[in-house]
Amino acid sequence: QVQLVESGGGLVQAGGSLRLSCAASGRTFSMYAMGWFRQAPGKEREFVAAISSSGGVTYYADSVKGRFSISRDNAKNTVYLQMNSLKPEDTAVYSCARSKNTYTTPQAVAFIGGSWGQGTQVTVSS
Repeated sequence: QVQLVESGGGLVQAGGSLRLSCAASGRTFSMYAMGWFRQAPGKEREFVAAISSSGGVTYYADSVKGRFSISRDNAKNTVYLQMNSLKPEDTAVYSCARSKNTYTTPQAVAFIGGSWGQGTQVTVSS
């Protein structure tokens, strides 16, 4: 059972930046796509970004394109989410996820049935 631990959340003013990290346990990290999702109070969880096992393919939600960047370091079993130009509407709990299957296209559906972290709070003040 993989463990995913997020860090890097916090309070930031609008226009600021944060870098989230998600560290995974185990030896199979490099075989799986990884993703970031977020859930704001009273809203459904939504897809933010995902990256393929090799790091060569990435997908982003339209709402974060051009502002957020996902990356991974397979040697460190870690996936990152660099968030720039933050807006109050980015406020949410951000969770990382591992795809259900290995070597899969990193689209949102790939994470259904996958593994999830507990999340880290990101609050953007106006």
